[in-house]
Amino acid sequence: MVSKNQIKLITSLQQKKYRIAHKLFFAEGVKVIQELLDSNLELDHLYSTQNDFDNVESSKRTLIHESDLKKISALANPNTCLAVFKIPTHKEIISSGLIIALDNVRDPGNLGTILRLCDWYGVKQLICSNETVDLYNSKVVQATMGSISRVNVSYVDLNLYLAEAKLPLFGTFMDGNSIYKTTLPKEGIVVMGNEANGISEEIEKIIINRLSIPRFGDIQKTESLNVATATAIVLSEFRRNN
Repeated sequence: MVSKNQIKLITSLQQKKYRIAHKLFFAEGVKVIQELLDSNLELDHLYSTQNDFDNVESSKRTLIHESDLKKISALANPNTCLAVFKIPTHKEIISSGLIIALDNVRDPGNLGTILRLCDWYGVKQLICSNETVDLYNSKVVQATMGSISRVNVSYVDLNLYLAEAKLPLFGTFMDGNSIYKTTLPKEGIVVMGNEANGISEEIEKIIINRLSIPRFGDIQKTESLNVATATAIVLSEFRRNN
């Protein structure tokens, strides 16, 4: 059984202010939960409709009915399990290597996918502006498919961070130099912009190296690429060049 207080707590975690207040977030689905259990994240409690996850101590595991899972799930079609984890303390920003910086990316699916791309391409540090969607939003957590535990994510005043950065700065723009014809360094900070407006004017003034992903279609009426798709292309080119 799940108590009313537990239901109230878990459902409240769908809002950022309660995640901050309780220092908790939740994940759903066997694969995502198992990935997080295998990481250095600390489990608060696991709720499952099946008698699985034998590696979790019984005191932190509750067998529940499907009807109760629906009450606490954020999914339209709940999986078989939901786990609440403690939000870890902030880690020091990694200032070397290839870094992705997000300027006001608001879609949870995009942030989750970008974080998974960072994991795939070996990017250890993801920088987010304070306006970027919260890392522990349940939709972000689902989209990362476990990569949330393997990439360092920091929220900062992006203008100030970039102004003080020692690494070369790159940004993606429609009028930039073709990424396919540019010699790309092993280290640098690549800024990806907001879904609707791209990189903000304040950030644009700081960036010296302007990159573009050229269109090859005959008609060329597509205005822009999805920010997660663009990030995949950018990371692929940086790694291919090095």
